[in-house]
Amino acid sequence: MELVELNPYLWEIPRTGNMLVPGRIFADRQLMEKAREEKAMDQVMNVACLPGIVKASLAMPDIHWGYGFAIGGVAAFRMDGGVISPGGVGYDIACGVRLLKTNLPVPEIKDQLPALVHELSRMIPAGVGRGGNIRLKQKELDDLMTGGVSWAIKRGFGRSEDLESIEDGGCLEGANPDLVSARARQRGLDQPGTLGAGNHFAEVQIVEEVFDNEAADAFGVFKDQLCVMIHTGSRGLGHQICTEFVKTMGGAAARAGIDLPDRQLACAPIESPEGHNYYAAMACAVNFARCNRQVMTHLVRESFQNIFKSPSERLGLDLIYDLSHNVAKFEEHEVGGERMKLCVHRKGATRSFPAGHPDTPVRYRSVGQPVIVPGDMGTASYLLKGAPAAMTASFGSTCHGAGRVMGRRAAKRMIDGHELKQRLEAQGITVRAGSTRALAEEAPEAYKDVNKVVDICHHAGLSLRVAKLRPLGVIKG
Repeated sequence: MELVELNPYLWEIPRTGNMLVPGRIFADRQLMEKAREEKAMDQVMNVACLPGIVKASLAMPDIHWGYGFAIGGVAAFRMDGGVISPGGVGYDIACGVRLLKTNLPVPEIKDQLPALVHELSRMIPAGVGRGGNIRLKQKELDDLMTGGVSWAIKRGFGRSEDLESIEDGGCLEGANPDLVSARARQRGLDQPGTLGAGNHFAEVQIVEEVFDNEAADAFGVFKDQLCVMIHTGSRGLGHQICTEFVKTMGGAAARAGIDLPDRQLACAPIESPEGHNYYAAMACAVNFARCNRQVMTHLVRESFQNIFKSPSERLGLDLIYDLSHNVAKFEEHEVGGERMKLCVHRKGATRSFPAGHPDTPVRYRSVGQPVIVPGDMGTASYLLKGAPAAMTASFGSTCHGAGRVMGRRAAKRMIDGHELKQRLEAQGITVRAGSTRALAEEAPEAYKDVNKVVDICHHAGLSLRVAKLRPLGVIKG
């Protein structure tokens, strides 16, 4: 495979074979070698072969092997002749992150942190397949999937101002619950407000360092501040939707005469019945995921009230932002000097819209959209802001996290979960996990260095550093 170094943070795979556009990977030399070893670059090349793709098949520095598309993959397709692919979104549709701030300086409340982490672990249901205390009726699930976070707020799970700090105002338009199967519905009925397992977490953090004072002020962030980060998605409902449409799309691709380089890239023309149906079902899962995180936010606020004996409003427990990193969206971008509507797939990649962009929330439009990048539970996470260069370089996209370097099975073989828990607690990180075996899957050494990943995005102009957050307490499934 030929690789061309365009600059220290961007590499190109020139067009070859059936590729319609080049592949481009934002990485340094070390991360490029790792991507080559695990065949993720082959997936970048495969995506470049799909009909209607424009500009390039892209990958972020947290790239690693995924289903069809590499995780960290970004690709945009023309509406006319382009495709939409479940593999370009992922099984955990609209998996994403939200960051909550408080007005609490950590040095003043550090003695209460263990009790707070325990209360959060008591209030937030976590674990594989575990449901919560909300059991929806079918009509309520329909309303949730079409209304998004507004549904949750109307039922007392949050405040109306939360909507101003959620991507798309908390609701992706175009959802059609009639396209969600009975099996997918059944899996989602009791899962709003639940964490799940895998790499999902709720984390209590301290703002360790501020890099951009103007943006930090706009986001309401200050040094030594106590924050809470939530990372979860659409749970069983989204997984089932993806599973079913991967099967449907295989036939659709064949009927459309699309020669797939990989069966996992099953897709359909955007403007076909199958394309429309997938998008409408996917939008249901997007809205479900956002409601899931919204109900969890309500549980976080209740936990703080229980520990600090004060209303969450008085504690300043406000939402900075919520955004998804597994989604396909219709957006306008400039390609070759022409403004056009595209279907942008981001799989393990995050929107990064700059100051002045109409889709950047009004409250942040002067500095840029908040970008939230979780790391591993032993090091750090980052708050960044959208950058102008991302609009031309990556369809307004940046990384979504540290990115795995070790599979879950390998991590469980190599890492002792009990020892890991002791190690983290020796670092001052309180850990609550469903099992130490599951904890081992998410060990810090299973991930890339988030500092390096963020550094590459910053220097490549995809997103710019605002603040660094260090974990104090972790809740895992």
